[in-house]
Amino acid sequence: MDNKKTITPPVATKHPVTTTIHNHQRTDDYAWIRNKESDEVKAYLDAENAYTQANMKHTDSLQTELYNEMLSHIEENDASTPVKVGDYFYYHRIDEGKQYWAHYRKHLSLDAEEEVLLDENELAESGGHDYFELGALEVSPDHQWLAYSTDTTGAETYTIQVKHLSSGVLLNDKLENNAGTVSWGDSNTLFYTTEESDTKRSDKLYRHTLKTSQSDDTLIFHDDDGLFNVSAGLSKDEKYLFITSASIETTEYHFIPTDAITQAATPIQKRVTGLRYSVEHHNGFFYVLTNADKATNQKLVTCPVETPSQAHWETLIPHRDDVQLEHIELFNEFMVRYEREGGLHHLRVTKLADQSTHTISLPEPIYSVGPAANPEFNTNTLRFVYTSLVTPMSTFDYDMNTHERELMKQTKVPGYDASLYTSERIFATADDGTQIPISLVYRKSAWTGSPTYCHLYGYGSYGHTIEPTFSTTRLSLLDRGMVYAIAHIRGEEIYGRSWYEDGKFLNKKNTFTDFISCAKHLIAENYTQAQKLSTEGRSAGGLLMGAVLNMAPELFHVALAGVPFVDVINTMLDESIPLTIGEFEEWGNPKDEEYYHYMLSYSPYDNVTAQDYPAILVTAGLNDPRVQYWEPAKWVAKLRANKTDNNPLYLHMHMGAGHFASSGRYAYLKDLAFDYAFLLDQLDIADNKL
Repeated sequence: MDNKKTITPPVATKHPVTTTIHNHQRTDDYAWIRNKESDEVKAYLDAENAYTQANMKHTDSLQTELYNEMLSHIEENDASTPVKVGDYFYYHRIDEGKQYWAHYRKHLSLDAEEEVLLDENELAESGGHDYFELGALEVSPDHQWLAYSTDTTGAETYTIQVKHLSSGVLLNDKLENNAGTVSWGDSNTLFYTTEESDTKRSDKLYRHTLKTSQSDDTLIFHDDDGLFNVSAGLSKDEKYLFITSASIETTEYHFIPTDAITQAATPIQKRVTGLRYSVEHHNGFFYVLTNADKATNQKLVTCPVETPSQAHWETLIPHRDDVQLEHIELFNEFMVRYEREGGLHHLRVTKLADQSTHTISLPEPIYSVGPAANPEFNTNTLRFVYTSLVTPMSTFDYDMNTHERELMKQTKVPGYDASLYTSERIFATADDGTQIPISLVYRKSAWTGSPTYCHLYGYGSYGHTIEPTFSTTRLSLLDRGMVYAIAHIRGEEIYGRSWYEDGKFLNKKNTFTDFISCAKHLIAENYTQAQKLSTEGRSAGGLLMGAVLNMAPELFHVALAGVPFVDVINTMLDESIPLTIGEFEEWGNPKDEEYYHYMLSYSPYDNVTAQDYPAILVTAGLNDPRVQYWEPAKWVAKLRANKTDNNPLYLHMHMGAGHFASSGRYAYLKDLAFDYAFLLDQLDIADNKL
């Protein structure tokens, strides 16, 4: 491999700090990198970035080529499917050359004059921000006011402003330092949550009256339990405001009638550790999705609004071991259930009058389907989105009475011919015999039974399943003969809640060994070879990367680790860090000795050893509130000091971004082109175009 090194790699100074817990001593040579204000830290990060840029200089033309490829596969002028709300049709549009969306509406008819609600580009440009993110965008019930929130640093701290739509005038109302979510109670009242400054936990819900100062806002709800985050939202029929206080393992709901919006909140079911539930309303009854009574995959119960506690819950849809009831959507005459069975989503529609139920048929064996925007309660039309690894995102309107569907929009992908590609799902055998699904997509001509290049992606935490969805940017890999593989490892929820629970707490290492089993299976079945296999994960998927690269580095030729959560013990022992306390219910609390030793056994930073590692590109954001910048920075420093190979190890630190890297669509493509250029260059297949 030609590493094309041009400068000496940075060597971080060692300043050992020794700590002892549970009679176990650990020494951290790079704890000093946590001091963001230190000149030494700034110099080190600058040196790492300079080293990365210098060594990636020879890929400039490849980056440009990849960027242009990705750009060629998107419609630069694009618009959403209009959504009818009351007398208005709402939609958003993006124009060629623009980084962000602009939001519009039309009154009564799609032929009516277009009204501009908000142009994100104007907001980003007028403030001169390197980073811009729109959080909430909510129109008041009378359609006269627009409340929206923005983040201009990537730190996920938002400012809410309110605009009068007919005049375009901004109110003086400016709600600072909040979580970015907005809910209208009535057309003169909105609700928002604020965060603890250090931990960024959403702990307070406020009520704000238009044309008043934030200092006059009323505190409606406060949760002082560090495990819980507070949020709020309206029922679909807009009759109730629901206040949610939730941890990973427990939820609690309160409600306020919107026709008495200043009324005190009433609890539905008071908090019980381990009891999870979510609530909707229909015709005087609450519909409650819950895990009560050991309903691991959830059941659906109902109760009168007047007596909402668990003692009054009546089962409507019982628990099923092989079907996970993920979500329901209620309309005036229908209920739609989003269920997961056999590793796939299914949409089931029930007519409430007689409880007759049918399943919406879907055309492919491997796909992803989910709800689109359905704000109207009094309608028989369900809008849903459908996609697969070979089918671009498609929006359908479905008549729940006639069972007829209409394709409203399919994302246009210039230069894409679906007939050239195929997808499949195969299964690897885990160490304990469990069958682990792997979703694959590739050009039909790329793999014919002999090993080819393969990119293996994984996540495996929080019950978040990586769905088999279409990607335009992925075409730059597929069109160079790569097989793209998604490992549906435990810690996801592809087979329901138990699949998640088998990959968390003291079962967490199943996530990593499952992934290794997937890599070995791809090699054993002649999809690829170790020298042709690359891998990628972000955030908790970055933890996955760090763990498997320590455990089985010989299986991979190159790895991409995005904003990786790698310093598990140090992070989880520090309750002042954002998210730490809430994360106890995902990983465990290392102050418990059993959890400490288990978490230590897989923590990537703590298990770096003197061995060969593949080529690695690590990306991170200086303002990231979810994975602190120093985790990947320390990890790179320790890897460089210990690894025994000469393979590239680069840190690409975004100095003006957070967890989600660059915000604009063109900037995002440039970032991805950089990552893919590293990958293709290391595999030496940049010119392998089919």
